[in-house]
Amino acid sequence: MGYPMARNLLRAGHEVALWSHKSDKARKLAAEEKGLFCDSPRQVAENADCIFLCVGDTAMATEVILGPEGIIQGARPGGVVVDASTISLSQSRHIGRTLKSKGVDFLDAPCTGSTVGANGGTLTFMVGGDPAVFEKTKPLFEPMGKRLYYCGGAGMGLQAKLAQNLVLSNILMAFNEAMVLATKGGVDPQLMLDILDNSAAKSGLISYKAPFVFRRDFTPNFSTKWMHKDVGLILESGKELGVPLVLTSVTQQLFQTAISAGYGDQDMCSTINVLEDIVGIRVKS
Repeated sequence: MGYPMARNLLRAGHEVALWSHKSDKARKLAAEEKGLFCDSPRQVAENADCIFLCVGDTAMATEVILGPEGIIQGARPGGVVVDASTISLSQSRHIGRTLKSKGVDFLDAPCTGSTVGANGGTLTFMVGGDPAVFEKTKPLFEPMGKRLYYCGGAGMGLQAKLAQNLVLSNILMAFNEAMVLATKGGVDPQLMLDILDNSAAKSGLISYKAPFVFRRDFTPNFSTKWMHKDVGLILESGKELGVPLVLTSVTQQLFQTAISAGYGDQDMCSTINVLEDIVGIRVKS
């Protein structure tokens, strides 16, 4: 996600300092798009007024921002850090408070749209933090995303993103069960999809993911392991807020089953393989 997001900033004419855990990716982008390659997040912060990051999980975000070579070590007072990752709400708020003690502003701004949206600059961002800071940084979001939702104070962007992914993850499992049931019963999968697309069960996620399933293409746009991570964060939020999330608890176990079966690094629509394997059919065109 981060690679095309940074590339879109460069192509919009911004000066961009670049770092990646895999340094060859940052070197390649710097060479191709005239960015500044950096050896560490700290060096990025030393060369930027606003720092965006998009990493896999809470531990990664904490290391990149607060670690010994993290952003906080080089960020200048008055700077802004924008975390587009989906991480723990409580830890995100801790990161924001720690940065603020150094005079650095922080926005949680998780995004949705997967790799396709990152490449096309059409991501949707859900933003939490100081509204004045958001307004100041809004022009920098625009090369990367077409919809920007200001959701409230610290952590509110993450709260909205987790609620969205709750719906997505549960819809995906309902799709898996419905398509396997229909196929096992003799209904053509393409016909079943057409019925869904023209009924109250229509879903943008299903319409987009079904063709990948039908052609058995599980190249990751959003992998099983990362959605499993997000479902864990959703349940953590539910526990903190006293909200029972019964369906989502089952969905978490279904994602874990898929990971245990070897589908963790494939796209999350590969989770259908688990149910297919049990009943001995394949949902394909």
